[in-house]
Amino acid sequence: MIAAAMTPASERERASVLVVDDEPTIGEVVARYLERAGYHARVAADGPQALALCAQSAPDLVVLDVMLPGIDGLEVMRRLREEPAPARVILLTARGRESDRIVGLRRGADDYVVKPFSPGELVARVEAVLRRDGPPAAAPRALELDGLSIDPATRAVRVEGREVALTAREFDLLTFLASHPGQVFSRDRLMELVWQLPDYADTSTVTVHVRRLRAKLEPDPERPRFVQTVWGIGYRFRPQP
Repeated sequence: MIAAAMTPASERERASVLVVDDEPTIGEVVARYLERAGYHARVAADGPQALALCAQSAPDLVVLDVMLPGIDGLEVMRRLREEPAPARVILLTARGRESDRIVGLRRGADDYVVKPFSPGELVARVEAVLRRDGPPAAAPRALELDGLSIDPATRAVRVEGREVALTAREFDLLTFLASHPGQVFSRDRLMELVWQLPDYADTSTVTVHVRRLRAKLEPDPERPRFVQTVWGIGYRFRPQP
């Protein structure tokens, strides 16, 4: 089952992942699975150690437990986000409530895994997050739509000439929807097509990212012009006139 979710190491660069968890067994098991999947993995037991290791050698991705001694995971993530080239972050926690997941995502997490979890699933989520680095294949050309400009080559977005800073996931979601104007996608379908997580997706991730996009793109996020809600179904990019 694990092998099916893995991409052979020979087909990609050896990306680095830092696993931060105060339970030694969890850290060791996750690191072992990541190494078997072809990643370079290191382990930190608390927030200060995680920040020190990141300062020494910046990882591509951090698997970060929220409940850490010394400095909690959300504070560690906040500090990592201040770096010029911040690592991707997958939050790892025993808290399963939707409100806790949304807080983590709103503060910049790329994904969220709730304990107990399958190490194979976590490896698949690491791969899915790291795959977001390239421009999406769905839109190889620049898009100009009612004052909104999207350039996949430079991953630049402008609204009425004003540049808008988006995270990698926000950009990919916006580009995908804008490439299919008027077409409605359910949250499950967006998780499959944008996040590439069809079997165990938490669709609250989509909801949070849509809210972020509206806050950044729309003069009035409550009356969105670009990413629209189709009640009971999902989301669409506004149809062409």
